[in-house]
Amino acid sequence: MASDDDLMQQAMTAADTVRSTTAPNPWVGAAIETTDGTIVTGATEPPGGAHAEIVALRAAGADARGSTLATTLEPCNHVGRTGPCVESIVDARVARVIIGVADPDEQVNGAGIRLLREAGIDVTVGVRADDVADQLAPYLHHRTTGRPYVLVKLATTVDGRTAAPDADSKWITGVEARTDSHRLRAESQAILVGAGTVRTDDPWLTTRLVEGPSPRRVVLGSAPADAKIQPCLEWRGELDGLLDELGSDGVLQLMIEGGPSTVAQFYDAGLVDRFVIYMAPAIFGGDDAKPMFRGTGAPTMDALARGRFVGVRLLGPDLRLDVVLD
Repeated sequence: MASDDDLMQQAMTAADTVRSTTAPNPWVGAAIETTDGTIVTGATEPPGGAHAEIVALRAAGADARGSTLATTLEPCNHVGRTGPCVESIVDARVARVIIGVADPDEQVNGAGIRLLREAGIDVTVGVRADDVADQLAPYLHHRTTGRPYVLVKLATTVDGRTAAPDADSKWITGVEARTDSHRLRAESQAILVGAGTVRTDDPWLTTRLVEGPSPRRVVLGSAPADAKIQPCLEWRGELDGLLDELGSDGVLQLMIEGGPSTVAQFYDAGLVDRFVIYMAPAIFGGDDAKPMFRGTGAPTMDALARGRFVGVRLLGPDLRLDVVLD
């Protein structure tokens, strides 16, 4: 029989396959081990479709009776576009449910766990909780704050430069890193740059190197009518107001692609939740190339912002570094 950790890993793997297709719903995965040791998995379908638990229960069929079901997120207990997952789990006579993290959505928030236990099902909560919480971080943040999770993507040299002195930045990193960054676009419901980047680079900011949706495009300031980024939201107000508006529109993750002044604005305001830094094995070797940030930084070592590396991996010749600030 599979361990709880192994079964949850299979649920997380299933969730990864739908990361870009479920928003504003969470990308949940589920795995069912039947009494004979067979394991089937399911993942949340696009909005209006079945949740992960239902997909997995359909795959198990009558063999779901007496089974163990692992799900990355607490099953829902309310009627939305689909029926309550808790009811289907109880009706299928599942014997045990393993949950990664509780759902902070006010319509769930522990009620799904309580109803499963009241139905006599053995429930374990918190299996691979840290890993699941990282996988679902944008959703959990949105349901807790009402705002999108802010992810800053940067491509840099080893010495922390993002463009040459003449502003040319194509291409610091290789095709593997650029492809991965397009995957981030597909996983984000909105993407943002400053007006200076629009004038200098005239970017499309669409998803092209992978299959997946293109994010809604946002510019801090104004964009020319013929800019490739059009149509876009042009924002001139406070950043807090922008995040409130995007959150209310169902944006779970906002991806910021620059430039250095725009990144600095969000960072200085304490609004960045995660940095994804693609680092190339390249060095400018001077102080005249473009930095990751503009403006005044920490004045002392004691004032440095500290965080955690939550992911480090090779992408071709480059490194992807995922950093979450404390």
